[in-house]
Amino acid sequence: IMPYTLPLHRARRMVSRKKALLLLLLALSSLSVLIHQSAHLSWSPKPSSLNCPPTSLPRPKHTSVAFLKTHKTAGTTVQNILFRFAERHNVTVALPHHACDHQFCYPRNFSARFVHPHTLPPRIIASHLRFQRHELGRLMPNDTLYVTILREPVAMFESLFTYYNQYCPTFRRVPNGSMDAFLANPLAFYRPQEKFSMYAHNILLYDLGGDNNHSPADPTYLPSFIRQMEEVFSLVMIAEHFDESLVLLRRLLSWELEDMLYVKLNMRGPRSKGNVSSEALAARIRTWNALDAQLYEHFNTTFWRKVAQVGRECVAEEVRALRRACDQLVHHCFGGLPQLRPATQIKNKELRPWQPSAKVDIVGYDLPLAVSSSGAPPDERCLKLAMPEVQYSRYMLRKQSLRSRRRVVPHRPLPPRAVARPARGLPLRHPTMPKVA
Repeated sequence: IMPYTLPLHRARRMVSRKKALLLLLLALSSLSVLIHQSAHLSWSPKPSSLNCPPTSLPRPKHTSVAFLKTHKTAGTTVQNILFRFAERHNVTVALPHHACDHQFCYPRNFSARFVHPHTLPPRIIASHLRFQRHELGRLMPNDTLYVTILREPVAMFESLFTYYNQYCPTFRRVPNGSMDAFLANPLAFYRPQEKFSMYAHNILLYDLGGDNNHSPADPTYLPSFIRQMEEVFSLVMIAEHFDESLVLLRRLLSWELEDMLYVKLNMRGPRSKGNVSSEALAARIRTWNALDAQLYEHFNTTFWRKVAQVGRECVAEEVRALRRACDQLVHHCFGGLPQLRPATQIKNKELRPWQPSAKVDIVGYDLPLAVSSSGAPPDERCLKLAMPEVQYSRYMLRKQSLRSRRRVVPHRPLPPRAVARPARGLPLRHPTMPKVA
């Protein structure tokens, strides 16, 4: 008996059907994976039902940013956002020379010569410095957008008083570390020419390059200073309205929502937080830091004008989208709400925040060994999300130094000028600050 053989055209048809079925199964499988991933990591906000201005301007992402990182204003969190953006988009970040540690030889006036040569020419700068417009102009591209952040002076001063109690001689003189005792007679403890004295008096103005000891009774000084700031800074963020600030920053830079995701960094533990016990004490803080208080009041007002230009409801809608996306990323990285831990309890040394003194606890995050059923470790994005400033600065310097050594065409050098020696008795780095390798 002859075996039955399918006609050639029928055999080809069956093979084609099998291929089509296989392709359909593969497509369904891929679609399922994409849907599953998007359910967990979908950053894009839903289309607005409001008549809002476009959330992304029709232009490329702006990659040249100078962020003036002020003290105790949530600046470390903004810096982390900028560092992660720079890594994702291969943008060079200006980092301090070894002699300056992870700050640009603060509290000295910024000089372009403080920048590590392996991080030239930069497009982003985000580490602590004392603002000098001319020097930053020498360093940064002409299209650089300048941004900074301010914080309400009462809350900021409480944080400064606690955080720098071992650095600032003014604070060390105060009996029992009492803020009430200091504010009862600040001039009994404050020495304007003393090193690190700026932590005790109008530090926002000092960081911005102003005279923090100028008399607040002068009716011309601060208005003139504010006008100069407004000529330079495209956005002054407000720490108390951090998410709204990020919405404005994202629109200014034409970035995506994914570029703005964050967790809070460099926070104090509960036992390290002081208490402004009365309105009278708060009033004394504002009086002692009158220039900072007026500066904050002005830019808080202009901040809400910018919000109004976009539309308060539109900004609120973007804030909700940002918070949802942050929650999704946190769940992805930590498997739930992250637990803030003292540095001594964080197993990964790359995630242990620097401690300013034995009297202050700066808490951080520890990533779980596995956050998925597969047992895979969390991705590098999660590590960078939680990485403190000192370690991230050190990592970025190593990475950019390797890239600089491989570069064939050298960067255009800055005009030659020697780095000025520090004033007598003024160390380049804080007494106990770890040296950046």
